[in-house]
Order: sequence, then structure tokens, then C-alpha cells
Amino acid sequence: MVKQANFDDSCAGIITWCHTFSPSKMWINGLTSLQKPWCHFATQYNREIPNEEIDMDFMNLNQAAHGDREHGFIGARLRKPRKIIAGYWRDETVQKRIGGWMKAAVGVAVSKSMKVMRFGDNMREVAVTEGDKVEVQTKLGWQVNTWAVGDLVKVMNAVTEEEIDALMETYQQSYDIATDKLDHIRYQAREEIAMKKMLDAEGCKAFSNTFQDLYGMEQLPGLASQHLMAQGYGYGGEGDWKVSRHDCHPQGHGKKRQRLLPVYGGLHLQPGKGKGVLSGRPHAGGLPLLRGGKTPD
Repeated sequence: MVKQANFDDSCAGIITWCHTFSPSKMWINGLTSLQKPWCHFATQYNREIPNEEIDMDFMNLNQAAHGDREHGFIGARLRKPRKIIAGYWRDETVQKRIGGWMKAAVGVAVSKSMKVMRFGDNMREVAVTEGDKVEVQTKLGWQVNTWAVGDLVKVMNAVTEEEIDALMETYQQSYDIATDKLDHIRYQAREEIAMKKMLDAEGCKAFSNTFQDLYGMEQLPGLASQHLMAQGYGYGGEGDWKVSRHDCHPQGHGKKRQRLLPVYGGLHLQPGKGKGVLSGRPHAGGLPLLRGGKTPD
């Protein structure tokens, strides 16, 4: 069973529960080879003990309390990472906890196949944007690699005006265009189209860039990055590829998500006012970019 779970891409993890007693030394070889998330669900079929009807046949087939104690011991003895959920299987709160674990298991599966595209390097002299790409692939499965900004510029130059026109229609439906410099918005569309082509061609679901590594480009991809985030791609500013993966939501979970471009300059700290996220339609354009040596807005 464990071998099948390990190599079945449609299996995100396993849930075990002991309907009756199961000597758990028999599980050692399987559990030590398990490579998928594991949830130990301590429950039983009946909510209450049927005191008036209980007999030896029932006792032989219903020993969840005994079996889960044994199963819990072997998990602890093997120091095996696992989620333990205890409760009656029909209770809504218990089902929600299992649902939460299932989402986490899907996240692990996605992580194992995650590819992150770095457009150039990270910001110079910054510590927090550094990271160990070998370690993160070993532990979490992320494949983090770099593509030259010049390669992105080549793809940008091949984007057609018809492709830009189509994306501009999407922008106008999604944003209040707060600038008369539509050529700048069109340039953002060119950047987005090119980045998406490269991401999809390599199977990458997250990306990073920095204003210090934009050789051959006229603008920092601001609107372009935000709109890619709205489509589920993760993004990390200043070249911080770690943030890009955490902000990636390829599975979606069936929920609409508001994608926010991280801004590290300050925080909105007024009590009861949240993080300062504005409601309503977002704006595109209108704020000058005072760094990077590129087109200011």
C-alpha cells in the first residue's frame, strides 16, 4: 500500500485509522519507506459504546481505542512526521480538520513539482533575498533556476501588437487606468505576455526579478507581475524567489484570491483596519518609479 501511495501521482497522502487492533510492528517497514504526508485519524465507527448489545464479536471488530493507541505509539517511536486528528468521524469540526490536512497534503504534492523562474539575480547587498537553492530542492522539491533578462527581452520583442491589444482589453476590464500614458501600459502588457510564455514553456509557476537587473528593458514589470499573480503565479520582488513560491496558488482551492504585490516600505498599523488593502477596482499607472533608472511611470 505504501509503495503504491509513494508512486501514485494522484495520491497526495495517506490517512490511517484502526477500526480494530493492529499490531504495529507489522507497519514498520511500510511507514519507514513512506514519502507522502500521513494523517493518523483516531476515531471509531460508533459514537457511543453500545453497552446493551455488546458481545465478543463486537469486541473483536471494534477496538479503535486499542488500535489507535498502538498505532500512535509506533508513529512516535519511529519519529515519523504526521498529523494526528482525534474525534468522531461524522462531526463537522473533525471533517474540517481533515479537510485542512488534505489541502496541506496537496500543497506538499505541488511543492514537489514546483519550478521557480528567476529573471536575473536578486538585489545587490540584500541578505533576506538570498537562499540555498540546493537545500530547498532537497527538502521541499522546489526547482529554482535563473534565466537571463536578455532572453526575456528577446521574447518581448517577438510579442505582436495583436497580442498586446487583446491583453489591453483585459486590463481595461480589470483596472481603472489612472494614466494617459497608454504606451507605458502597453509595455507592461508586452512584458506580461513574454514572461507568461517563458513561465509556461518551462512549467514554472512562480518567478522573481529585481529593478537592478533589467538590462534591455524600459520598465520594471509592476502591473505585469501583479496581473500574473491574479492568475495564480507566485512573485517575489527584489529577486526573492522564496517569497514567490509562498505566494503561488496553482491549485486555487476553488476560491477567488486577491493578489497583492508586496510592498516593503511600510505597514498600516491602525487597530482594526487590517493591512491597509483597499476595496474596489484596482488602479493601473499613475505612480512614479523613482529607482532603477527606467521609465518613471
